[in-house]
Amino acid sequence: MTESLVLGPLLRHVDDRSAAIWVETDRAAVVTVRLADHPQGHRDWRRSTFAVHGHHYALVEVGDLSPGTRTTYQVLVDDEVCWPLPDSPFPPSTVTTASPDGPVRLAFGSCRTSVPHDALHHLSHGVDALRTFALDVAGGGSGPLGGLPDLLLLLGDQVYADSTSAAMRDFIAARRDPEEEPGTELADFEEYAHLYALAWDEPALRWLLSWLPSLMIFDDHDVRDDWNTSARWREQMEATTWWHGRIVAALGSYWVYQHLGNLSPGARADDPLWQELTRREELHPGQEVDLTEAVDAFAADADADPSSYRWSYTHPLGRSHLVVLDTRAARELTPGSRSMLDETEMAWADEQLRGGHEHLIVATSVPFLLPRGLHHLESWNEALADGRWGRRFGRVGEHLRQGLDLEHWGAFSGSFDRVARMVDEVADGRRGPAPSSVMFLSGDVHHSYITEVERTSGSRILQLVCSPIRNPLPRALRAFVSWSSHAARPLGRVLARSATVPDPRWRWHGVAGPWFTNNLALVEIDDGHLRAAWVSGKVLGGEDDHPRLATVADLELAVPPVGAGHEPALAHVHPGVVGGARGRMLRLIERRRARRDHTR
Repeated sequence: MTESLVLGPLLRHVDDRSAAIWVETDRAAVVTVRLADHPQGHRDWRRSTFAVHGHHYALVEVGDLSPGTRTTYQVLVDDEVCWPLPDSPFPPSTVTTASPDGPVRLAFGSCRTSVPHDALHHLSHGVDALRTFALDVAGGGSGPLGGLPDLLLLLGDQVYADSTSAAMRDFIAARRDPEEEPGTELADFEEYAHLYALAWDEPALRWLLSWLPSLMIFDDHDVRDDWNTSARWREQMEATTWWHGRIVAALGSYWVYQHLGNLSPGARADDPLWQELTRREELHPGQEVDLTEAVDAFAADADADPSSYRWSYTHPLGRSHLVVLDTRAARELTPGSRSMLDETEMAWADEQLRGGHEHLIVATSVPFLLPRGLHHLESWNEALADGRWGRRFGRVGEHLRQGLDLEHWGAFSGSFDRVARMVDEVADGRRGPAPSSVMFLSGDVHHSYITEVERTSGSRILQLVCSPIRNPLPRALRAFVSWSSHAARPLGRVLARSATVPDPRWRWHGVAGPWFTNNLALVEIDDGHLRAAWVSGKVLGGEDDHPRLATVADLELAVPPVGAGHEPALAHVHPGVVGGARGRMLRLIERRRARRDHTR
């Protein structure tokens, strides 16, 4: 057996009767997915690879499955078994189809840097929560909720194209001069391909992604910090010599590595780039299709005209429904008419935000609900940048917008109110039968928290934020975030009113948070109850390569059908697995060991 797989397999879109398995291979080949214990005997599904910039990919569509079944699978490259790896310490990879009447069980998070898992990098980047979860599951664990998720939802910054690791910088330096623009940031598709390999090739994570279906959406660092913050930001980027190549590589590689696997079989069949691939395959049967120029042209068009392509998508979750919104590429940036979603995307969201589901889950990479003081501050800054206090203060507002990352939903206040109105109509039963809850899932902000909209009837409206998976906020900023989460409301309200900014449509309050630990959120909604837990990794006894899973925070909430009273949410943020003097001593020992190893 040889290792012909460069990356993967990644189990991507799975529904009750089909599954998509994505791989990158080291050559042009035919990739086969074999279900070894299929009820009808082992079955094979095949797909030839396609090429983009010298790399080889295949997405194999496995169909004709039965709902609620689990089967092990193998991946073959040119009829040679390449997965599972020989002598693998991990359990077999499986495909588990969805049950149409099943509960919601998912994991989610955002912001994961790809650096080594040793004492030094645990000090600088913290413990990787996603890898820790993978190790726990591989060892027979089931997590704090007592059951494993059916879906992993990654809400942005899966890769960091602008803040690169030492390994990525070495790769860049080996092929071009990092003293020339864009320096140690990514420049082209080849560098993106290497960045994805660094992100997904860690053994425990690779195994996790081979059996846990994953869906993804980009955020700014997948492209560049503050991507599409404002029209002025875009002007600054487009004035450089390297931006066009960067955005073409970013969006093209995103389609290949992330977006293609988000799509259902029907949505994939309607995708124009997939249609072009299929057309070329029909013209040249049995040959690998080179899709390079088509991918580059598609990416350039998608950037020049965001309305030409939709990155948002939907996904069924048993009796519930998931809507994933693109809050980066689809922005309208014109001062005075800014919107998180342009008119084409807003119309699509209006069609998707409907009742008739047990729960409606809306995923957006940037939080829909910041603490109310920060929301007021961002709305004030939007008005300032739009010239509410004159041109001079408009320049100040733009400087603050970019410098302080004031670019969440509150900074696109008109679109915030439009989406809030849609959700109100869903929750009040004016868009079909009201669901038991409408829940926003978000990331981006490098801290986690729980928020609830203040309502006494109709659907409960909540937001769960999980960030980062592995990229902790510097300690100097944590005190500011904690202060602003609780004390910025009077200042933000005064500033907003001084610029005649109206109050937002909703009132909301924090249920728990913020907390700053690297973590992954696990959510279960079943039988009228919502449970959630944020889990992290703890290194005990110097075992840096095998951290232990720990619960950072948990939530319990009754979400019975509409008509029942709204009981208070019960949430608890844990102080940590090891606390007090013993915990401080262990952490001191680990720091000294890391410094000693670093100097050797």
